[in-house]
Parts: sequence; structure tokens; C-alpha cells
Amino acid sequence: MKHYSLLFLALIFILSACSTTPEDHARVFSVKGKYEDVWDDVKNALIDRGLVINNVAHISKMLDRTGKDLGYKKRVYLNARALEFCSASVSRKTMEADPSNIVYCPYIISVYETTKEPGKIYVAYRHVTPTGSAESRKALKALGELVGGIVKDGVSQ
Repeated sequence: MKHYSLLFLALIFILSACSTTPEDHARVFSVKGKYEDVWDDVKNALIDRGLVINNVAHISKMLDRTGKDLGYKKRVYLNARALEFCSASVSRKTMEADPSNIVYCPYIISVYETTKEPGKIYVAYRHVTPTGSAESRKALKALGELVGGIVKDGVSQ
């Protein structure tokens, strides 16, 4: 029985060491304002860098539409959309450095307003942890700076 207790404690330790926090996987900013204004500011910050939006995901509409069919009554968002985009030069460098860096493409910035906090607009993106070779770390750092810069410019308008 003692061995099982030690194994259990070891497992708890390993799981706690591997747990993630929001800071590990996402960067989230918030501003007070109107959703459409913040959405436009983020979109313009992206376009001002010469980037093109590949897709707009209408997340709140999808959840509202499918929630009814699945029996969910609670609304999570008043508004929520995500911008998907890419940068040919940044993508090229990250993928030449390590082909598995394809997982970072397309880049996504989410803009949302929750039902619990109307008027507080969140702007979030996936945190990129520079890993791999020196070349890969350098390229991934540039990717993080690009997306982070777009978000910071968008929320500071």
C-alpha cells in the first residue's frame, strides 16, 4: 500500500509540474469600449502591416446557433470573432527553420465580449514559446512579436 501512496504523490507532483496557466498558452488583453470599435482597431492594425485576413470565424454566432440544437441555454459571448491571417515572410522563416512550426499557421487573434462583462472587450492570441534550434527560436520570437504587436496596437487605439 505504501508503494501506491508514493506513486500517487509522484503522479500529483508530475501533473502539477506539467499544468499550464493562461499565461502559458494565451495572451489576453482587455479594454472598455464598443465591440465593433475594438474589432475594427485590431483589424486595421493587421491591415496596416500589409497583411491579409484569410478568414473571419464568427464564434458567438456559431455557439448561439448550435447551442440551441444541443440543449445549451447559456450564452457565453455577446460578441466573439476571430481573425485568421498569415505573413508569407514570417511563415517562411518559421517553417524553413523547422517544418513542424506549421502548427502556428494560420495566426489567430480573437476579439470577444462576454455576457458577464458587457462593454469589456477582450483581445487574445495564442502565446508562441520559442523552441527548437536557434533559427527556429528566432523565427518564433518574431512571430510572437508580430501578433503581439498587432494586438497591442489594436487595443491602444
